[in-house]
This record gives sequence, structure tokens and C-alpha cells, in this order.
Amino acid sequence: MKRRRRFSDVLSRLKAAGLRPTRQRLALAELLFVGGDRHVTAEALYVEARAADIRVSLATVYNTLHQFTSAGLMREVVVDPGRSYFDTNSSDHHHFFFEESGVLRDIPGESVSLHGVPPPPPGTAISRVDVIVRVRNTQRSD
Repeated sequence: MKRRRRFSDVLSRLKAAGLRPTRQRLALAELLFVGGDRHVTAEALYVEARAADIRVSLATVYNTLHQFTSAGLMREVVVDPGRSYFDTNSSDHHHFFFEESGVLRDIPGESVSLHGVPPPPPGTAISRVDVIVRVRNTQRSD
């Protein structure tokens, strides 16, 4: 019964976002959205999907994550060129990025204040400001 409810919740979420609920989208959405907010790379989600016996290619995982992001279900957090995480928490917030481990941790949006943001170029509007605070361990483990 619990699995049926999770499936129903995921199905409703995809439909509300205007996405056709294909088998692969449903399976990946269930991995992503059941169990709370998380940050995941496409590669990590691919490994998780394969371990759950979900037959999907890495390209399909990437495409699905980008579709979910475009539909507003997730946010993409680019920490370096070519290195992205996908965040199931689509609310306004920022991140700590732990350089050694590659872990992202949420910072509530109201915890960061911005002053002196320049006005956007003519004909544009600021849609969102993303802050990534990079941290590294200062304690040596010799």
C-alpha cells in the first residue's frame, strides 16, 4: 500500500509539471523525490537506478534530470565547469560545497543577504541568485 501511494505522489508531481509519465521518468522520479530533499549527480543516480534494477542509460538519466529541472521540479547546481549536482529542493536557498568530499549542504535562503547586486542589463530581469560557499577542512588528520 505504501509503495502505491509513493507511486501516486510521483505520478501527480510529474503530471502537475506537465511531463508525460513514462516508465523511466516515473522510476527515476521515485528514486529522487521519495525520502526527502537530496543532491545527486547524474552518474550517482545512474548507479542507484541500476542497483534498483531500473533499465536506463546514462544519457536517459541526464535527459530526465534536465527535463525535471526545466519543469521546475529540481534545480541544477553547477559547482565547477562540467560538474553539476541536481537538487530536489527547488525553493530559494544556497549551498555549502565541501571541496574534499564533493558534498553539498543547503543554506536557508534567508541566511544569506546580498548587497550591491548590480542592475541587470537592459531588457532582462534577475530570476535567481545562487550562492555557493566553498569550504575545506582546516583540521589535519596526520
